[in-house]
Parts: sequence; C-alpha cells; structure tokens
Amino acid sequence: MKVAVDTNVLVRYLTWDAEEQAIQAATILESGDVIVISTIVLCELVWVLKRAYRYAGADIVDVVRHLIQTRNVEIDRLAAEIGLQMLARGGDFADGVIQYDADRAKCDRVVTFDQDFARLSAPAVVELLGVAQNSRRLSNLDHPAARAGRGARASMSAWM
Repeated sequence: MKVAVDTNVLVRYLTWDAEEQAIQAATILESGDVIVISTIVLCELVWVLKRAYRYAGADIVDVVRHLIQTRNVEIDRLAAEIGLQMLARGGDFADGVIQYDADRAKCDRVVTFDQDFARLSAPAVVELLGVAQNSRRLSNLDHPAARAGRGARASMSAWM
C-alpha cells in the first residue's frame, strides 16, 4: 500500500507530544508501506519544528535527513536535500526548495524581498528587490491592485 501523510502525522511521530496520535502515526509510518511525503509537507514540518517546537536548525536537519533516507519514504530527495542545505546555512528550508524549483523550471533568477534568502544564495540566482522599489510600488495608485483596494484578493484579481 502507498500512503501520503500530512504534516501533523509527522509532527506527532517526531515529537511524541500527543501519545495516542503518536502511536497511530508510528503504526502508519513503521508499517512497511510506501510513505509519500510531499515537498510542501516537508516545508510545513520544518516550519512547525522550528517555530512551534523551537528545535534548533541543526537538529531539524538531522531529523529530516534521517526521515528522507528511510527506505520506504517516497519524496523528492533532491528538493529536500537543497532545502536542508539552506537550513544548515542558517536560512529557511522553504527558500532552498524555492531555489530548487526555480532551477528545475530553468528560471533565469528568483526575485525576493527576503534579505536572508538573497544573502545565502548566489547573487546571479537570487535577486534581492530593494525597499525603495517596494515603497514606490505600494504608493503607486496606478497599479490595478491599488485602485481595487490593495488587498490580497485585489492583487490576485489584477493578474487575472
């Protein structure tokens, strides 16, 4: 059998903070079935372990690396490894995955306002957008999202 797991199943298994759920998670994960872990689940897992459980980056790297090397786990191992490399350098796991996805899509560059992401990446690959540009853009009343009310929904509708 092939089973995809949600983030909360991995969190229960790794933290064992809710014993009844942790036992259920262990039963599934240790069953010998193929366990599918999506890249977004890994991104969420790292975020939860870091922010909610206050795990150190090095500890998360060790836990996730062990998880992805488990024989019955099906995962995009290259994306996970690049995310782990970024995390090990002090960055965000998800930023490593974003960079991997951009490389895989043959993008010329990634643009970001995240200074840490840009600092920990090659300048030719990740371009930091400036604060001045951001401020100018927010005050630009000619932008369709600004005319529509500046909300996330307005910004999305400007693209459609």
